[in-house]
Amino acid sequence: MPLSRIPLYGNPNIGAFTFATDKFALFPPDMPAGAAREFSETLGVPCYTATVSGSVLLGIFLLGNSKGIIVPDSSTEEEISVIRECTRVPIAIYDGKKNALGNMVLANEKHALVGLDIDPLLKDLIAETLKVEVHEGTIATLNMPGVCAIANGRGIVAHPMTTEEELARLSEIFNIPVDISTVNCGFPYLKVGITANSNGAVVGEATTGPEMARIESSLGITGTDQGD
Repeated sequence: MPLSRIPLYGNPNIGAFTFATDKFALFPPDMPAGAAREFSETLGVPCYTATVSGSVLLGIFLLGNSKGIIVPDSSTEEEISVIRECTRVPIAIYDGKKNALGNMVLANEKHALVGLDIDPLLKDLIAETLKVEVHEGTIATLNMPGVCAIANGRGIVAHPMTTEEELARLSEIFNIPVDISTVNCGFPYLKVGITANSNGAVVGEATTGPEMARIESSLGITGTDQGD
């Protein structure tokens, strides 16, 4: 199934708690079995349990793709070891003042967009660990591209206040279609309410039918074959 609406903790912000790439996904250890199974089936990849910095907010703290993951330095050695062992990709540690890495950076398998005020050390770490081209810019005039949009290998769905100039630049940088939407009945910060890869997407339980259709179309996952 290309898109599912999954409840977690009675909270519609599924994207804050889960993390996905085109080869694997992570979710909290206490995610109910039924929700975990649907999560894995929707994204079409192996899924593993993890925490970061003692928290279940995986989508907020983790930044990565199927080639590497960056974690904040508040992560424990045990947490890093668990993530490395199950994903089998390099894990880099970012020692900086900001730790909500997932909110700060929009990335897929080939490209990344960072804010205009990004730490140069983090910018270099992204390029080295994720093996992507890194660009600077805004979405909806905000310096937090990661929380304002979702990108996979097929498309991008962005904050509804993203300007025409920003939309054009996103399309040029990532070389994929870009559209706008909301999630969870009008919430503009897409990252918080969506976890996606190139096979499918899961959205918060408050997401409306029209929002689901728009997200599915924007990410190019309508009728997607999970083996694609």
